[in-house]
Amino acid sequence: VTGASFVVFNGALKTSSGFLAKSSIVEDGLMVQITPEIMESLRQALRDKKDFKITCGKTDTDDTKEYVDICWVENEEQTNKG
Repeated sequence: VTGASFVVFNGALKTSSGFLAKSSIVEDGLMVQITPEIMESLRQALRDKKDFKITCGKTDTDDTKEYVDICWVENEEQTNKG
């Protein structure tokens, strides 16, 4: 689990890169590089206020994957009020 001050979603990852998606820590935030297709699905999920899971890692390996979960919550008392 990684806490971040901000998240950047970059929808320019090429399918030919060999990655499903890539995540990296940038300063005190998180950058997630995704394909244009995943970006469109993410945008639709945000519009519909639906949870969304991005699987990061190489496409041709069964190694442990990283996940970026976007979750909507009912109770906002536990979130940052700043």
